[in-house]
Formats: sequence, structure tokens, C-alpha cells
Amino acid sequence: MIREVEVGELTRQIRDMCIQVNHYLSKDMACAMETAAEKEQSLLGKKILGQLEENLKIAGEEQIPICQDTGMAVIFLEIGQDVHLTGGDLGRAVEEGVRRGYIEGYLRRSVVGDPLIRENTKDNTPAVLHTQIVPGDQVTITVAPKGFGSENMSRIAMLKPAQGVEGVKQVILDTVREAGPNACPPLVVGVGIGGTFEKAALLAKQALTRPVGERAKEAHICSLEEEMLEKVNALGIGPGGLGGTVTALAVHINTYATHIAGLPVAVNLCCHVNRHIKRVI
Repeated sequence: MIREVEVGELTRQIRDMCIQVNHYLSKDMACAMETAAEKEQSLLGKKILGQLEENLKIAGEEQIPICQDTGMAVIFLEIGQDVHLTGGDLGRAVEEGVRRGYIEGYLRRSVVGDPLIRENTKDNTPAVLHTQIVPGDQVTITVAPKGFGSENMSRIAMLKPAQGVEGVKQVILDTVREAGPNACPPLVVGVGIGGTFEKAALLAKQALTRPVGERAKEAHICSLEEEMLEKVNALGIGPGGLGGTVTALAVHINTYATHIAGLPVAVNLCCHVNRHIKRVI
């Protein structure tokens, strides 16, 4: 049976989500930060984590963004195949939600309309929109604003199949090592393996929206996540890049089928706030 969803509801939800996700840490990230403070062995690292926690508390109480870079809005829509969207254009509805969220929420507008001319659009649109048709009669919205301190340190590599899992591990470690303090650690490391050039990057981006503590379903990937988290933390970059035992809060790996001649690997780094929020309508 077809269920009608008015696109204006998407606008309203996205507007509210843009504001909420920029002022409050998600529950999974809050728990991860608390755990990090307990595990960190460096006194300086513990102090920095304490300062980050204080910043997050002030942000919530004072309605100040948790980071001055309120990001470029990345929106994932999973649209049920039994949903009929009514009342206007879907893309425009999403843009209007982002526009209202950033203007009415007094969030920093950081988007330029042309990557070379670089004139600010003044409302943080356009967003980056990914849509997927799925079974059912619901629409799942995920809003994940991405700051560019960490985005700029992300990488993609087209490995040869013979480089195998050891090559994948090296790409992950090299990316984090080269990022150093620039990606605002402690990090969440999103990794995409397989597909094509663009699919690997999308997998890595989606990996960042997975709740921290939720492991990959495949046993060998789950094991790889645990191994890489240990190795990333052994780099000693630490909170704020000033040394310590907690460089990353999590390593999330998504995989997809690929061609016999390729092994694409993308690493999308995200800072300690790793903003993501999900709602279902």
C-alpha cells in the first residue's frame, strides 16, 4: 500500500536536525568520549579530553555550536519504495531544510557556490545529497555535517589486488599518521573497501554515521576494525595531536564487491564530534 509523505515534512525535520546535531553530541559519541577519558594514559591527553568535554557541556547549555566549523551538510535519504513524495521537489525540500537550519540556527555558512570562483552562498547550500530506494513505507533521514579540518585529511587509494589486506592496513595507518593533529583527534576513522573509485569514498563516508561501538557484521571485517583501532592508537598522536594513547575512538569499515583487477580503499577521517543524527518518518 502506498503511503504519502509531504516533502515539507522533510524540510522541517532536516531544519531541526541541522540545528540539533551542531549543538549536541550524539549519545554514542558522548559515551565514546567518556570511555576515552578513562582509557587515556597520558596526563596531558586526559587534560585535553577534559577540556573537550567542558566545551561540549558549554555548547549544550549556552546553545553554542560544538565546533566553529559547522560543516557542509551531508544528507542521506533512504526512501521506502512504497512512499509517494508529494507537495514539491525533493531536492529543493532538502535544500530548504538546510537553508533554514543554518540561518535560523545561527550556524556558520561555509559553502561556496563554485569551487574556483569561491563566492559564499550565504545559507550553506547546496548540501551533498545521497538517496537510496529501500523496501518499506518509511523515509530515514541521516544528517551528517562534515567539517573540513578532517575532510581535507581524508584519502583514497587504488591498490592492486596483490597488495591485499596488508596494503589496506598501510593506507589507513599512513592516512592517520599524515593527518597528525590536523583532523582534531581523537578521531573516528571511516574506511570504505571495494566497489569503484566513487563507491569506496561513499562507503567510507557512510561508515562515519554508524554508531560507535557497533561493529561490522562480517567476522573478518570486525576483527580488522579492532586490529586497526589498536594500531592507530599505537601511533601515539593522542588527543589534540599532543601525544597519548587515544588517537581514535573507533575504526569503522564498510565493504562492497569490486572488480578482479582492483582494490579501492578510501579513508574518511572525522574529528572527535563526528556529527550524525538519524530520524525516521
